[in-house]
Amino acid sequence: MRTKRLGWLAVCLLLALPPARPEAETKPDLRAAMNSLLALREFREVAISPDGRRLAWVEQYSEIYVSDLGAPESAPRRLNAARPGAPPAGHDIAWSPDGSRLAFLSDAAEAGQFELYVTDLGGGAPDELTHLKGFLAEPKWSPDGKSIAVLFTENAPRAAGPLEPMTPDEGVVESHIYEQRLTLVDVATGRVRQLTPPDLYVYEYDWSPDGMQLVATAAHGNGDDNWYIAELEFVSVTSGETRSIYKPPLQIAAPRWSPDGKSIAFIAGLMSDEGNTGGDVFVIPAAGGDVKDLTPGLAASPSSIYWLPGSRALLTVEYLDGQSGLARVDLQSGKVDKLWSGPETLWRTPGAVLGVSLANDGKTSAVIRTSFEAPPEVWVGELGRWKQLTHANRGLERTWGKSQSLHWTSDGNQVQGWLLYPRDFEPSRRYPLVVLVHGGPGSASLPKWPGAFFNVSLLSTDGYFVLMPNPRGSFGMGEAFARANVKDFGGGDFRDILAGVDEAVKILPVDANRVGITGWSYGGFMTMWAVTQTHRFRAAVAGAGLANWQSYYGENDLDQWMIPFFGAYMYNDPSVYAKSSPINFVRNVRTPTLVLVGDRDGECPAPQSYEFWHALKTLGVKTQFVIYPNEGHDIHDPAHRRDIAERMVAWFDEHLR
Repeated sequence: MRTKRLGWLAVCLLLALPPARPEAETKPDLRAAMNSLLALREFREVAISPDGRRLAWVEQYSEIYVSDLGAPESAPRRLNAARPGAPPAGHDIAWSPDGSRLAFLSDAAEAGQFELYVTDLGGGAPDELTHLKGFLAEPKWSPDGKSIAVLFTENAPRAAGPLEPMTPDEGVVESHIYEQRLTLVDVATGRVRQLTPPDLYVYEYDWSPDGMQLVATAAHGNGDDNWYIAELEFVSVTSGETRSIYKPPLQIAAPRWSPDGKSIAFIAGLMSDEGNTGGDVFVIPAAGGDVKDLTPGLAASPSSIYWLPGSRALLTVEYLDGQSGLARVDLQSGKVDKLWSGPETLWRTPGAVLGVSLANDGKTSAVIRTSFEAPPEVWVGELGRWKQLTHANRGLERTWGKSQSLHWTSDGNQVQGWLLYPRDFEPSRRYPLVVLVHGGPGSASLPKWPGAFFNVSLLSTDGYFVLMPNPRGSFGMGEAFARANVKDFGGGDFRDILAGVDEAVKILPVDANRVGITGWSYGGFMTMWAVTQTHRFRAAVAGAGLANWQSYYGENDLDQWMIPFFGAYMYNDPSVYAKSSPINFVRNVRTPTLVLVGDRDGECPAPQSYEFWHALKTLGVKTQFVIYPNEGHDIHDPAHRRDIAERMVAWFDEHLR
C-alpha cells in the first residue's frame, strides 16, 4: 500500500492558487445549491432481517438505525454507544440468522479504531466482541449464529481500498503488504481466530449452508492491485486450508453459495474498479465441475446477485440501458425474466454499486432509492413494489433542470446517455453544453440525486445543458459493449461521445461553439484526450486524469487492471499504451484546461496531472493546476469538494459564457 507523491509541492501549489470565487462573489443561486448538496443525508447500507420483520440502515456513513416493520408507528431507534466527545461512527451491519441480533462495526471504544459489536434487539447495550488493531470489514454470521466472520487487516495504516489516500513513501521504498484475512469471532466468548493464511488477501466471501466452509475471492500479494487476478477459493472453517476452484480469465466478484449447498454463483467479466461490479452471471457446482455462463449475450450488466428460495434461480440487480433493473435468472435454462426497471439508482450495498437487501422469502426486500427527481431514502416491501420508510431528506429541492434519457447511433452501435437541461430552460434561447464523462470505464452514468463530490448539476443550475454519455466500455449494454474499448482507449469510446454531442446539438438549442468537457478518473483521462484530438471543446476540467499511459504504468498502485484492457504489460508492448496517451498529442491542445487531483491518489497519481499541466503551461495554453492535500482518488474533505465545484463552474463560466 504505497504511492508516489509530490510532497511539499502539492501543498504549496494548493496554497499558492487563489480560490475559484470568494464566497461573497459566488452567485447566490449556486451558493444555495451547493449548500443544499452538502446538506444531503447520504445512505450507505440497508439490511432487512432474514424474517423480514426488522430493518437496519446506515445514514451519513456513521449512524445506524433499526426499525420494527411490524410496528410502523414506532420511531426508528439509533444504535449508539457512549463515548466522550464526538458520537461514535458505525457501519457494516449484519443480521443474525434468526433476526434477533445485529452485528456492526463501531469506533465507540476508540475513535478511528472500529471493532465488532453485537446488540440484542430485545434490549440491552451493544457488546464489544473484539479488541483488535487494524481495519475490519464485512461481518457475516455463520448459519448457526454462533460465530461471525469478518475481513481483518491487522495493523493496517489506513482503510482498505484503492480510493483511499495512499500511505506516503519515505526512506527505503518497499511494498509492505497488509493482507486482509478472513477472521472468525466466537459470539459467546469473543475469541478471535484468523482463518486464512497471512499471504492471501481476501476480497469477498460467503458461508456454506452447513457452516463448514466459506467461498471467497482472493489473491496473493498487494490487495489493491491483485483484485484483478483474484481466484475463487474454498476455505475450510476447521483448518483454514484454502483451495482454488476457479481461475477466471477476467475479474470476478460477488460469490454466493446456494441455499441447498450444491452451487456457487458469481459475477465475472471485464471490470476496471473493485466494487464497480458488472458482468455475466456464472455458476459452478460446489462439488466441482464446469463453470457455466448463465447470461451470455445479455444486454445488461448484473452488479449483484441473490439466491432465491429453492436454489433454482437467482435474482440480479443490474445496469440496464442507463437505468437500474431487477431480473430472475433460471439456473437450468438460463432464461432471464425482467422483473422491474426504472430511471433511478438502487443505491448501494457493500461490495456493489447496485443492490438490494433480500429476506429469506425471496420477495420482501429493502433498498436505497434515488433519482434525478428524488434524493436517497430507504424503501421496503415486495420487490419492485416498495414503500418509502425514511424521510431524512424531506425538504431538499432539486436545483437543476429536467432530465432526459438520450439515445444515438455511433459506428452502428446504439449508445445511451443522460441529459440535464438548464434549470430555467427557455426553448427560444441557445445554451452552452458541458459533457461529463464517467469514471471506470467499467461503470455508467445513472440517474441519481447528485452528491457533493464533483457535482455537475451546478452547471445545470448555472444555465448549461449537461450531457452524461455511457460510451462503449460502460456497463448496461452487455459484456460485448463493455469490452468494446479494449486496446482502443480514446478510439471508439471517444467517437461515441462526439456522436452524442452531435445528437444534442441537432435536437436541442445548444450553441455548438460553446461546448466543454469534464470528468474524473477515466473521465479525467478522456478529458485530457479530448483536448488533444479536437478543438471542438472550448473549455475543459480534468479531474484525476491520465496523461501518459507509459509512465502511469510505473507510477500507479494498480497496474494489474491494465493488462486485460491493453492486452499486455507495458514493457512488452509499449506501443499500445503510447497510442492512447494524451501527452503524445499535447502539441495539438488549444483548449483552456483546469487540472485537479488529490496528492495521495494511488489510482491516478498526481504526477500524471502534473505532466499534463506542465506541458500545457510550456506550450502557452491557458491552464491551472490544483492539488488537494491528504486526499486519495475520492475527495473527502467538504472544503475541498466545495472548492472543486465552485472552481469548475467558474472555469466554464469564464470560457463558455
